[in-house]
Order: sequence, then C-alpha cells, then structure tokens
Amino acid sequence: MIRQDPSANFALPQLPEGLETLGEIALNLWWTWNPRGKNLFRLINPYLWKESGHNPIRLLKMIPSEELQALMKEERFLREYRYVTALFRQYMEDKTIYSEEEPLPIAYFCAEFGLHHSVPIYSGGLGFLAGDILKEASDMGLPMVGVGFMYPEGYVRQVIGTDGWQKGANETIDKDTAPIERVLDEKGGHLTFQVPFIDPPVYASLWKINVGRVPLYLLDTDIEQNDPWDRQISSHLYVPDPNQRLRQQIVLGIGGYRALELLGIEYSILHLNEGHPAFALFERVRSCVENDKLSLDDAIDRVRKTSIFTTHTPLQAATDVYSFDMMSHYFSDYWQRLGMDKERFMSFGLNPDAPQAGFNMTVLGFKLCVQRNAVSQKHAQVTREIWKSLFAQEPENKTPIVGITNGVHLPTWLGDELRESIDGILGENWLALQADPDLWSRIDEMEDEEIWQLHYVYKVRMVNFIRERVRRKWSDEHIDPVVAMAEGVMLDPDVLTIGFARRMTAYKRPDLILHDLDRLEKIINNFSRPVQIVFAGKAHPADQPGKEILQRIFRTAQDRRFRGRIAFVEDYGEGTAKYLVRGCDVWLNNPQIPMEACGTSGMKAAINGTLHCSTLDGWWPEGYNGHNGWAIGGESSDDAKDAEALYTLLEKEIVPLYYTLDEHKRPAGWIARMRESIRSVAPHFGSRRMMQEYLGKFYLPISKEVTTWEH
Repeated sequence: MIRQDPSANFALPQLPEGLETLGEIALNLWWTWNPRGKNLFRLINPYLWKESGHNPIRLLKMIPSEELQALMKEERFLREYRYVTALFRQYMEDKTIYSEEEPLPIAYFCAEFGLHHSVPIYSGGLGFLAGDILKEASDMGLPMVGVGFMYPEGYVRQVIGTDGWQKGANETIDKDTAPIERVLDEKGGHLTFQVPFIDPPVYASLWKINVGRVPLYLLDTDIEQNDPWDRQISSHLYVPDPNQRLRQQIVLGIGGYRALELLGIEYSILHLNEGHPAFALFERVRSCVENDKLSLDDAIDRVRKTSIFTTHTPLQAATDVYSFDMMSHYFSDYWQRLGMDKERFMSFGLNPDAPQAGFNMTVLGFKLCVQRNAVSQKHAQVTREIWKSLFAQEPENKTPIVGITNGVHLPTWLGDELRESIDGILGENWLALQADPDLWSRIDEMEDEEIWQLHYVYKVRMVNFIRERVRRKWSDEHIDPVVAMAEGVMLDPDVLTIGFARRMTAYKRPDLILHDLDRLEKIINNFSRPVQIVFAGKAHPADQPGKEILQRIFRTAQDRRFRGRIAFVEDYGEGTAKYLVRGCDVWLNNPQIPMEACGTSGMKAAINGTLHCSTLDGWWPEGYNGHNGWAIGGESSDDAKDAEALYTLLEKEIVPLYYTLDEHKRPAGWIARMRESIRSVAPHFGSRRMMQEYLGKFYLPISKEVTTWEH
C-alpha cells in the first residue's frame, strides 16, 4: 500500500491551528494561475513575498512564527483566507469535463515540465507546453497523470561574463522550499524502487507535484542506493553524454511506467510528448503480453491504437539516435522478455532514410503510435515531408501526422490586472467559454485608455524588474558599469520596446536585427522616435555557435553608441518571461523557415496585447490576420533580405504607428492592433482549444475503442 500524505513534505513549517489550508494551497500549484491565491500569500507579508521570489513555501519558512499567529487576529486576512479556501475546495471537487463524454485515464510522459520557477525542471518551450497541458487538463477535469524527472541540479543557470560569454552554473533545486512532496511507501519511508531491466541495478525515488487536480510524479536517481555514476542519471536535463542520455531515457520510459504500476494508477491512454520517454511504449507491450496474456502482435496492435506521439522536431537530424551496439548492451535481455528477436526489436527504431545511423527514438514513437501529431499546421506539413519514407506504406487517403497547434494556458500567462479587466467585460465565468471566438468580440468594449494604462503598468514593472536585477548584481558582485548598461539599467518605459526572448541557437537567428549596425543605430537613436531592444535566452551548454551569437548580442549591448538601449537580461526563465511578454511593445521572432515548430512565446505576448512580429513560420501563418501584428519576409528565409524587411518594417510602419498620438496623447492605431491581438489570438491559441482538439481527435476515439474491446 503506497501512502501519499501531504505531511510528508518536511519543507512546510508548523502552521497555526485554523490556517492549515495555507500549507495545502502552497503545495498545489493551483495558486500560480489564480490571482486570489497569489494575493493571499502577498497579504501575509508583501515584502517577504517579494523576497521569497513569490514562493509560498519559502515565505512560510521565512516569516516569524509570532507573525503567523498574529494573522489569526487580522479579520481582513481571515476573510480572504476563508474565501480562497472555499475557491480551492470547490475547484478540487468540481467535475468540469468540457465535453459530453469523459475520456479514459491518460498518462502524459515528458522529459521536462515548465510549471513555476521554484521547480526548475524545464529548459524551454517543450517544458512550458507540458506544464500548460497539465494545468488545462486540471481545469477541464480530464483524468490525467503526468510523469517526468526530478532534476536535482536543475537546468543551467545562466551567468554572463564581462566578455559576454555564457557560463553555466548548476541551479540546484531546493527541495526544502519547492512545492514537491515525497511519495511514501507502506512503512512511511520515501518510496524507492529498482528500475526494471537495467544491469547493474539502478534505483529511483518518487516525488509528487500537485498541479491543481492533476498529479505529476517525478523520478529521481540521486539517492544513496545508487553509485555516483547512476546518481547522475537524473542530475541534469538533456545530458550531453549519449550513454548517460540513453540511460536517462530508459529510466524515464521504463521506470516511469513501473512507477505508475507501483502507485496502482491505471490508465488506458499513453501520451508521449516527444521521443525522450518512448521506451514506455515497449514497457506497455511487455505488460500487455505478461499481464493481459495477449500475443506479441496483439499487444503491439493494442499499444499502437491507444498511444499518442507528439513531435516538436522539424529536422530528422535533431532526433535522439543511439548506436545499435549501445542498444544491444541495455536491451539484449529485454527483447527476449518481449518475445522478439534482435532484428525485430531494432526495426522499431530504424529510420529508412538512415538505416545504419542507429536506433531513432522519434521513429520508435511514430511506429508504435497510430495517433501522431505535430504542433502547428505548418509543422505538420514539414513533418509529413521529412518522414515521408517512413510512411511510404500508409494508405494514400490516410493522414499519418495531424496538426494540433499548441496553445498557452490563459490563466497562467495573462497579466492579473488584464484578467481582472477581462472579467469585468466578459463576466467572471468567461474561462469556461474561453475557446469561443464570439465571446472575445466583446474585447472591443475595452476603452483605449484602459488598454494603454494597463500596458504601461506592465512596461514600468518590467523595466523596474530588470533594473532591480542589475542593482542587486552590482551590489553583490561589483560588476563593471558597462556590464550594468548592457544588462538594462538604462532602459526607459517611455520608449518603444522590442523583446526577443527564446533559446539562443542559430536557426532562431537571435542576431538578425543586428545585421546592419549602422542602420540599426539610426533606428534606435532617432531623437523623436527612439527604440530599445531587450534580449533574453539561454544557449544549450553544448551549443557553441549559440553561445557565440549570445556573446555578439551582449557585446553590442555594451557598445556605447547604442546609449544603453540594447539590453541582455541574464538567466531567462518562467518568472522573467512573464515580465517580458507583458511589458514589451513588440515580440520579435525571426526563425529560419521552416525550423520553428510552433513558438508559443509569441502567443503569450499576443494575449497580453504585445504585438507579434515574426517570419511566417510555426503558429504565425495561422495566427496572423494582417491587423494583429506583422509578418517579416516571405515563405523562405534569407538573412540579408529578412533583415532588410525587418528594418523597413520598423522604419515605415512599426515606429511611426507607435509614436503617432491622438488628441488624448495615446497611439490609437497601436491600441487598435493590441485589441485585435487579444481578440484574435486568445480563443484560437489558448490551451483550452488545444486540449479540446486532443480530446476530440485522440482521447475520446481511443476511449470508445477501448470500451468496445472490453465489451
């Protein structure tokens, strides 16, 4: 019998009698997307709330016990506490499937989850998508469970040297202040189990994060039972060593499947987000053979029909491929357990375009899942083309890969004040109808003054946030004033601000806007119409060209001729992203076409009225309507031509529109585009619409088929 007891989280301090629910709410990330939940913790102590990094567990540990006791006498706080407790209880108990039917239980596997900065187990868009899927599944009441990794040393914490070179530092997860719980065994100890079929044995312990009504279980190999090499399996996200990376994916797929068995969690649908956890498909085949007594072929057929594979990769070369020798080392006993020979086992990862390359994890996902999807309509076209050899035997009238365009969780990414305004216009229950475009036509009722004042509040908040980071760095590290200038201390909230924040890698072309520095200088330093640019993003530790691009950006930011109007914000993450997507005026995205699978950061900006300016790649061909942002270039990419198009767009359209004021001293034309951005993007590119598509195209059809088998 497995115990799951909230008191197992030793991070929580003893709370006064009558305030116990504070701990329960702190341990459930529900509060992160509910303004009243956030405000409850802010009311406890506004200063400590800020100093805690908006982490309620850290706040509760920092605050003196007598101050907690004093809250019992503050009627204003107690009223809010009781109200938020009631909201939380109602949310956790409601049944709110947004469909006539409820799907069978779903297990969602992913290598990373972007949920909150207090749990740094993500690197970028893939993780934030996974986090938004869990949050939306919770809001919809979908029966889902998540499986991922606890990375004790997190992802890379970015440190930029004076020379602009990215240095990596470990961002160790503080398990004593993170919203995680130990999963306990029947004796009250931390649940630990042996990962099947790895020799020498590897052990993993289990942690749990409450994402509203959806539990997320995380595997951790950094435990005493393992040798040092094995403890490092889960230490970092996306380890560069191929042998360790393969072991990591074995633990995630096979170990994650085993963890759900130990927990007694039964599910009928397996959803894999990318190829990293694809070994779970083999483990599911084994279970069907050994536990359900199916033949091997019937087991494979069942797994294929009840599993979903979501791919985010627009290049074959970007997939994980392991040598056949390496695979044989770990799986020689396993394929016998499945009742296969080596040739058949390896065939599931064999890429017909590169049969000698090794075992391909994306190919495994495609071959063992009938339901396959890309993450935008354009990405689906690209994916079908690059994998056409793999599907050469598919019937011509059957689409082997569908497009389900990503969406973002509106309650998480909308600014609180903007959400309050939307509540006033659409009604407090608008979230239940958020995917209805007709509902959002009422955004036209928002007054220009309200839209502009809200945006200016976010812009000032962003600039203050960046300046405060620089102030602390200058105070603690005595950085050079030129570095302080490069990191944003001279930003001005009254200047048109362009934001570029995403992974620093060559295909995203972060430095495209720096193509012609002389022309850019004229745009930035225009006396009556100045422009400033805020860059942020990490290069992968092994991406040397990405680090070189980042260094060029940082050195340009240090160049005095730009007068401090180019800034690079260090250590981009979830917390920083929220300031930037709300506070910038323009969100710039200029990847090489067709390399952007989706690009959800642009959606997060657009729903807040930050205007998206992008090449026509990823989601933007679906989202751009000519009035809600701008498109750069044509259907293919050329650096010189795209830079020219961007400069011309800035000079002729974007900058003049921003600085053309009406009689009320507001840019009416700009505000009209902001309003159209919110109206057109929110219903179509929210996670509600996305999850409704997964429900209609995958979850419910699989559920009906499984129900037919059972009867």
